[in-house]
Formats: sequence, structure tokens, C-alpha cells
Amino acid sequence: MTAGTRQGLRLAGFVAAPAAGNNHKKTMAPAFSFIDFSQNADLVARQLIGTTFLVDGVGGIIVETEAYDRTDPASHSYAGPTPRNAVMFDEPACIYVYRSYGIHWCVNFTCREKGHGAAVLIRAIEPTHGIHTMQARRKTENPRLLCAGPGRICQALGITRELNGLPLDAPHLSLLPASHPAKVIAGPRIGISKAVDVPWRFGLAGSPYLSKPFKKAT
Repeated sequence: MTAGTRQGLRLAGFVAAPAAGNNHKKTMAPAFSFIDFSQNADLVARQLIGTTFLVDGVGGIIVETEAYDRTDPASHSYAGPTPRNAVMFDEPACIYVYRSYGIHWCVNFTCREKGHGAAVLIRAIEPTHGIHTMQARRKTENPRLLCAGPGRICQALGITRELNGLPLDAPHLSLLPASHPAKVIAGPRIGISKAVDVPWRFGLAGSPYLSKPFKKAT
């Protein structure tokens, strides 16, 4: 990463973006004792590794994430609020769901203060709960293929646009703390054409459930 790119993507000191166009109204952001979603996206993405995410009791351990911020050219929020990305500018700790290439749903958790525009993409999960349900939805019994990738996660957990904007503490959603400290590795994000050298992809070291191996662990 060049010094100019690093400086341009530094989060500290940036003024929060206006929340124009955001029609999702919530009275209070969800609070979790083990993670602060008002932090910068890269910090939240790293701290989510090892936590457990469930939808109606189906899901598992988050083993791979990517961070995206309003100051990041690869982020949906870079150009400001739109009807599609409005939830990114809402309260932290909410679900942001979008369709990728018109085919797959992708699930993200919002972070930073309301109006800023940041989120963490959940890239891979180690299946631990409701495995039979996930196998039926994914039409495969291979546990490594159930949630290795954003589209597979949403199919396995039954995530659609209907969850968009919901707080992470909604009744049928669960985010649980890691059972033990996770060894986290980092590297460049996948499938983007801008800010490709920014090391905002995080994974659980040694996990066989990643969407793609890390080329160089850091």
C-alpha cells in the first residue's frame, strides 16, 4: 500500500457523512458487551472473527470478514447514501443485505456512528448450528461448502433482503461471543477493483472453512 493510499483511507479525522436518504428509523443501536460496533470497520471486522452468528438458530462461527468504509473507494458507501446502501448510514450493529451481480445475497454488519457509512461483510462461517437445515438449503453435505463465501452464507442461513435494516439483537438473530481468543490473519480483500492493496480482509488462522486461502498471513 502506498503512503498516499494509506493516508487517504485513514479513518481518524474524517467528518461523518450526512444521513440523507436514510429512511430506516431506529431509536437505539444494539449494544453487545464483547464488541463495540461504533468502532472503525477494520477493528470490528477483526473482532468478529470467532464470534457466532445465527439466524433462527442456524449458523456458526464467523471465520472470515472484510471491512468497508465511507472513505474507501471499494465501498458501496463511497459515493454517499442511496436507496440500496441506506442501511450502511444507519445505526451501528444492524444488518445490511444486498444482492451481488443480481444473483447472490450478501450479509453485512453496520458499524461506526449513524451517518458515517461503514460495514463489515461476512465472508465465511464454520457451520455449527442447524447443519442439516443448511445442507438441505445448499443441496450439499460437504460442511466446507455450506458457508464458504457470502452467497453461500445467505443461502445456508436463509438470509434475504427481508433482514435488511434489522438490528443484530432482533428476536430471531443471535450474535454470541467467541469461546476463546481467536488468532486472526489479514490480507487484501477479494473480488474488488479499487483499493486492492488495503489489508482489510480478516480470517481465522488455520480454518478450513475460509472462502479462499490467504496468500500471505499478516
